[in-house]
Amino acid sequence: MPIRPNGLARAAVRFRPAAFAGTFVALLMTVAIVSACGILLESGLRATLPPTRYATAPVVVAADQEIRMRVGRGEGSYEVTAAVPEHARVDAALLDALAPLGRAVPDVVFPVRDAAGATHEASGWGATAFTGTKLGAGRAPGTGEVVLGGAPTGQDRVTLETPAGKREFRVVGRTDDPGVRFSDADARTLSGHPDTLDAIALLPTAPTGPGATGPAATASDERLAASARAAVAGRAEVLTGADRAVDPQLAGARELLTALGGSFGGTATLVAVFTAAGTVALSVGQRSREYALLRAVGATPRQIRRTVATEALLVAPAAGVLGCLPGFALASWWFGALQDKGAVPEAVELSVSWIPLVGAAGIGLLTALVSGWAAARKPARIRPGQALAAAAVERVRPGWIRTPLGVLALAGGAACGGLAATGSGPDAANAALGVVMLFMLAVALLGPLIARACAAVLGLPLRLGDASAALAAANSRAHARRLASAITPIVLAMAFSSTLVFLHTSEERATREQQTSGLLADHVVTAPPADIGSRALPAGVTAAVPVTRTSVLAELGSGPDRWLQGASAQAVTGPGAALARVQDLDVREGGLDALRPGTVAVDRNLADSAHAGLGDRLPLRLPDGTATNPEIVALYTRGLGFAEVTLSAADLTGHMTSSAPTELLVRGDSPALAELGPVTDRRGWTAAQGTDRQVNAWANTVMASVLGGFAAVAAVNTLVMTVLDRRRELRMLRLVGSTRRQVLRMIRWEALLITGAGVTLGSAIAFATLFPMTRALTGAPPHIPPLLYGSFVAAALLLGLAATTLPARNALRSPGP
Repeated sequence: MPIRPNGLARAAVRFRPAAFAGTFVALLMTVAIVSACGILLESGLRATLPPTRYATAPVVVAADQEIRMRVGRGEGSYEVTAAVPEHARVDAALLDALAPLGRAVPDVVFPVRDAAGATHEASGWGATAFTGTKLGAGRAPGTGEVVLGGAPTGQDRVTLETPAGKREFRVVGRTDDPGVRFSDADARTLSGHPDTLDAIALLPTAPTGPGATGPAATASDERLAASARAAVAGRAEVLTGADRAVDPQLAGARELLTALGGSFGGTATLVAVFTAAGTVALSVGQRSREYALLRAVGATPRQIRRTVATEALLVAPAAGVLGCLPGFALASWWFGALQDKGAVPEAVELSVSWIPLVGAAGIGLLTALVSGWAAARKPARIRPGQALAAAAVERVRPGWIRTPLGVLALAGGAACGGLAATGSGPDAANAALGVVMLFMLAVALLGPLIARACAAVLGLPLRLGDASAALAAANSRAHARRLASAITPIVLAMAFSSTLVFLHTSEERATREQQTSGLLADHVVTAPPADIGSRALPAGVTAAVPVTRTSVLAELGSGPDRWLQGASAQAVTGPGAALARVQDLDVREGGLDALRPGTVAVDRNLADSAHAGLGDRLPLRLPDGTATNPEIVALYTRGLGFAEVTLSAADLTGHMTSSAPTELLVRGDSPALAELGPVTDRRGWTAAQGTDRQVNAWANTVMASVLGGFAAVAAVNTLVMTVLDRRRELRMLRLVGSTRRQVLRMIRWEALLITGAGVTLGSAIAFATLFPMTRALTGAPPHIPPLLYGSFVAAALLLGLAATTLPARNALRSPGP
């Protein structure tokens, strides 16, 4: 029979709105969290960029900016993807295959530096056919010539530093648009990768007259694209419409947004649903006397269940509608902050449709219905004659469903802790994540038993105190279910916030220590000349090693369980032995003197994740996605501070937009260093690296704030609900002679017991997660700043005291019964 609103439910909501306020707040916050994560997930899935550069080119042929790898066996196989670290390029030979279809324009974009050290974007003159750039003066460039953008400088010749080396060019023209433009042939040569192109713009050949014929002159854009697909035969992607925005950053933005909305969103949704379900169950349990009275006067179990369900139908939709508003605000702020940090391109828009909003509201409604139904099972099934007696005291016997499930979750968390303690690398980190999730599930399921144990242990000193303290201990032990409802959100807030924040502080400290101990260079020159490796050392300099910093993809795992993971990389110009003079990577196996083209030195954690050792081959994808399989010649431990992969700069030639060194590590001192670029010392270099990591720190802080903030609001909400439900009890204590001060002192002692238990359990779960995780990631125990941890504890205590004392004061102001 369909559920219909009945008079009991409407009357309860109408005449006792305070009883449903806590449920409403919990559901509203749940919908807000779920809808925000859903909006970010949808934005990641639908993220697009306008084809700014190729707006007038109907068809663009480019490489796939994602690496795809098939893993698994048989019907269980699946595809894993990862964004190309820098930019994937197409084979220049495709120009010949596309030429019969229309005008195939090669496009390469790369940086060049002038004599003043300023960096400009360079490309071939042929690209002006689709970019719209016009000559302001002069003519198009030929071999050895260049057209400069911007205001005229009066120069006839200009020296530019290109990826192919420093060259002198004759200036033959000017454009109003900024940039440097070479002939197409020169641009391909100077880019450093003459055999590959960033993209090929395919333009239809314009008819030469009324009788002109031919497929390129008359075909539509769709037919031209179809012809191009047949011509490239799967060797590249043929893009039209919005897909023409060939931007590697778009793939990274999609991956980031989908990870936030999917992975973090899944965790946040589980936390929100568990918390909301506990609040709804608490609200239903607080009205057990009402249901007992209804059963005593003849209400059937079905009527009780319908009443609870109807109450959920009356409260949840309103919470769902209003919860979408803060959810949209949170998603908008988060998305805008990611754009400000440069993690998401400015042109990407926040996608908002009805799907995440309706889905979030549906999750809130389903949570209210299921948790309400579960909480109403006992008062609905009890015999009418026993209903009032059963409602007068709290049930002591543990539930036969929750208890076994809680024990299993506790055992699973302990098993994951053992795996994390004995494992290494991502395997240990993943097992550690299972620890926090399973232990939190165990706390939620075994809440009454855990609360009774906490009341017995933490209440022991209270029983030795004054009357208010002894009464607080007795109340806590007698009402374990009420205590569990209040403890669980505090445990959630403490466990998740501590795990996220202290994981970052541990990684930050380990990174800083590795950089401080491992950097042997006295000075670091940033953005040195591209030919610095072939220059003679200045007087006073004993060693100088050019290093190019980039990133690669490593194939990790083994057998059917494999995946692609980004890894920081540094390419060394010159022999690997020279690097040891300016950088101590703490090599444990092999040696850097064996580093040469075709070999690689790897951080030990990364090698363990790939199940590879000294002498094995490590499958890598270079910055442009090219597959390589170098031999491991050294294993070191300071990859967190410097780079997880160290290889020869020769291996990156032609695989980067610019393979020029990003740093010059120098031993010794010389005034001539200032002529090579900006110079800093060890401390300045380490501080600069810390600035680059601020985005990760910000991301961790935001995630901790979202989860911790939600759990904190839920904890305050639950505490207020429990105190307001005890108004009759508090007034009764006043009637039997307790002073107002004694009652408030009892409430404060109970708040301290609750928050103390929550902080203790949450800290224990966080530490059980952090120790194996940080050992796997950094090789060191977690770094927990005392002041930061103390602020977490103080915040929990203050929230607990405020959430109980204020409503208790208000309750005691009202006249007693």
